[in-house]
Amino acid sequence: MPERIQKVLARAGVGSRRAVEGWISAGRIQVNGQVAQLGDRIGADDRVLLDGKPVQMDWRAEPRFKLLAYYKPDGEICTRSDPEGRKNVFDQLPRLKQGRWVALGRLDINSQGLMLFTTDGELANQLLHPSAGIEREYAARVRGQLSQDSLRALIRGVSLEDGPARFTAIRDAGGEGSNHWYHVVITEGRQREVRRLFESQGLTVARLMRVRFGPIELPRGKRPGQFWDLSADEIAALQRAARGTRASAGH
Repeated sequence: MPERIQKVLARAGVGSRRAVEGWISAGRIQVNGQVAQLGDRIGADDRVLLDGKPVQMDWRAEPRFKLLAYYKPDGEICTRSDPEGRKNVFDQLPRLKQGRWVALGRLDINSQGLMLFTTDGELANQLLHPSAGIEREYAARVRGQLSQDSLRALIRGVSLEDGPARFTAIRDAGGEGSNHWYHVVITEGRQREVRRLFESQGLTVARLMRVRFGPIELPRGKRPGQFWDLSADEIAALQRAARGTRASAGH
């Protein structure tokens, strides 16, 4: 059955659904020689071009896709190109014969820890949608210590320049001297959100590491720069999280 073009291309790993919609709006995609429009549907017999180059798609009932975990080190950016020529996470991943890696969220250049990548853009879109409420857990080393008033404020919510934000959980992990560790959980992926939340209380994050994304945890023993395949159980857990997103949207 024909499906919306952005859904098919996202599932094939060409890009996220949002990215494909942008390419359609920019006139970069053609279907059977005609410029594609938002809402167009395509089937197995249609010929799709992106920037004049054919797009290969898998129309099997259960499309194959890949899921990969990566321990991002400090100093790498999460965009594919950079005018300054800095290292990016995509250059460290295994090459694909078809499709492209789509990141499940980003980390800033000074942060490290767990990143997940998939070739299924539709799955990425479902997991990253704000309605998903996927938890991201971070270990943060800050200069100073949160007061009880600050702890309560960060759980209740504070105003940032791009709207209200809060931690859904904070766990004191101890520390020595002027440095203190906290494990915090957020359910959004706004830029520098963890750092800005601490800054709202007058504290600076000296080190930040993502240790969990949804049901997937950063395993002990992994080193920065390593990547590894997710287990079948971990993949199933992410798919269940994505199905929960669809169910919530339908409800």
